[in-house]
Amino acid sequence: MSAPLLFQPTADAVYGFPNARRLARVDSPCQRIEVWDTPQLGRLFTLDGRPMTSTGDEFIYHECMVHPAALAHPSPKAALVLGGGDGGAARQLLKHPGIERIVVAELDAEVVRLTRQHLPEVHGGAFDDPRVELVIGDAADYVVGAGQAVTAQAAAETTREIATAGAGGVPSAAAQFDLVVFDLTPPDSPAAGLYTPDFYMQLKRVMSPTAALSLHLGSPYFHAERVAGLLDDLRDTFAIVRTMSTFIPLYGSLWMMATASDTLDPTALTAEALTERLAERRIGALKHYDPTLHAGLFSASRSVRDKLSQFLKPSS
Repeated sequence: MSAPLLFQPTADAVYGFPNARRLARVDSPCQRIEVWDTPQLGRLFTLDGRPMTSTGDEFIYHECMVHPAALAHPSPKAALVLGGGDGGAARQLLKHPGIERIVVAELDAEVVRLTRQHLPEVHGGAFDDPRVELVIGDAADYVVGAGQAVTAQAAAETTREIATAGAGGVPSAAAQFDLVVFDLTPPDSPAAGLYTPDFYMQLKRVMSPTAALSLHLGSPYFHAERVAGLLDDLRDTFAIVRTMSTFIPLYGSLWMMATASDTLDPTALTAEALTERLAERRIGALKHYDPTLHAGLFSASRSVRDKLSQFLKPSS
């Protein structure tokens, strides 16, 4: 039986999809997961009534969340996806041939099970790739534990370097990530604690010196104050923060994302450099992102800038 599937991004806005058909519902210990089939965007899933991913437009979100940051890095080898139980971010990361390890830290095993069953186009077999490690549990706990391991390894290797200095010993690098993708529910959800300066500082412990973080911010039309707050916190923590925006049909709006790093600036890459890097990595045509889109992706209209300026902290 079909019925309207409606989303309410703010108290005074509603949009949705008529003639949707619910295929599955699971009330897990963490959240309510529903899978729907729609004439407009194919199959999609929601968490606690929020739209997450659809087979019809997931490539827009996942390509923008992964490739601008990944291409800005000269040679990414390890990536961490926080959330990402649908496998879409991991699938895009695997397109970069230098990637040796991807950790997907997903809270809810039921998200993985249901999306693998109902939305196989999204993950594309990513979880079957030996380079992908799926960790079920709180992403914050994973990051804290990984940070402690990096600190312990660095201390051990410093001791080893001192002990072998006379023999020419060289310590190996701690196991850190070159890319981090925040593929989480929005900050007004149980994931709120991960969108904080304190967590960003924890995250920096597991990021390599040339690492980049990417995350989604929300709609400048529906969530301008939230977007501005996230940007302020990122700019308090990272040296280089750049915003992206593109229309995502499932989210019913122009949607903003960001990259954050202490060293990498995706906006410094020209279309020619991006074309060359894509060719070097043998990444064929993507469905949404390409070098000609890149500069526009990182530009914002005056109306968006004006909306955010009402809430952003004054720049120093």
